[in-house]
Amino acid sequence: MPVKNRLAELLPEIVEWRRDLHANPEIRFDTHRTAALVADRLRAFGCDEVTTGIGQTGVVGVIRGKQNSSGRVVGLRADMDALPIHEATGLAHASTVPGAMHACGHDGHTAMLLGAAKYLAETRNFDGTVVVIFQPDEEGGGGAIAMCEDGVMERWGVQEVYGMHNMPGLPVGSFAIRPGPILAAVDSFEIVVTGRGGHGAIPHQAVDTTLAASQVVTALQSVVSRNVDPLKNAVLSVCSFRTDTDAFNVIPDSVVLKGTVRTLDADVRDLVEARLAGVATATAQAFGAEAGVTYRRMVAPSVNAEENTEFAASVAEAVAGSVVRDMPPMMAGEDFAFMLEKRPGAYIMVGNGDSAMVHHPAYDFNDDAIPAGCSWFAELVERRMPAA
Repeated sequence: MPVKNRLAELLPEIVEWRRDLHANPEIRFDTHRTAALVADRLRAFGCDEVTTGIGQTGVVGVIRGKQNSSGRVVGLRADMDALPIHEATGLAHASTVPGAMHACGHDGHTAMLLGAAKYLAETRNFDGTVVVIFQPDEEGGGGAIAMCEDGVMERWGVQEVYGMHNMPGLPVGSFAIRPGPILAAVDSFEIVVTGRGGHGAIPHQAVDTTLAASQVVTALQSVVSRNVDPLKNAVLSVCSFRTDTDAFNVIPDSVVLKGTVRTLDADVRDLVEARLAGVATATAQAFGAEAGVTYRRMVAPSVNAEENTEFAASVAEAVAGSVVRDMPPMMAGEDFAFMLEKRPGAYIMVGNGDSAMVHHPAYDFNDDAIPAGCSWFAELVERRMPAA
């Protein structure tokens, strides 16, 4: 029976799982209910091994094919965590947890991989081993690191690893991918501008930190526009400007700026970090203030290996009939990057249709994408490790 037909039969059950996950979101590593549900499902499917507590609350399932002469071990990963957002969809399956919401579709990713795992455990029509990896804390950027530090690749002998994310705006059930960097490195920064506070009516007796910090914000716009090669990609955004007073007539002692940097290349990442610190420090000094810069590298760029990308694209084409092989890279980040640093693999986008964007209170994963996503996971296994 073709993969897509078998998974179409499973669709009502998978939708039920997905909507239950959506109604009960959990944030960061606090995915205890979700992990327990995943582990219970994997055991019920008849997985050969089910291990919990990997990377704090991650779950790993092992499914062995009818044959194991190939020696191949393929990893498939889905993320489980939600976001600290108050849902505004009004749906029947909307979040029941105040201030928490599956606003990025991780409920759908988890459900799709569970559906594929059920199919693979039932059919086992492959020669090798599948390791299904359910990861917490993608949104915090620490889950993949935690699972890798717990030896998820070495312990189960994973040789290559694949992941998937839904993409609003891409037609439902279609796929897009690219070799090389597909998602950006994610860095954060904090700049504390200090001066000498005073009365707003006598600014000449103070060192005006709001003026200095405002000039720092403006000057930082030159880091990308006048330092980075125009043919390369970088984003620097100041997203928070906070003083230590709410008074209308007080010049504050300090101002805190926070923001994010996104890059695709290591050399650009180094350049932006160095120039950000230099520009902020010098600009503040020009106004008599000082700037202390804290720069944190959070997530590496997600880099698809060329051979694995072509293979993943061929599977997508078999499932959907066509695939975009040269999608533009996106400046969003994804901590699956750390797994791709450990093992070759690929990350692919599946269409979520005309929905709200991810991380928006009105977003919902499109259940119509489930058959395509499940089929891609399952077809990938059967094509990568064909049974004799």
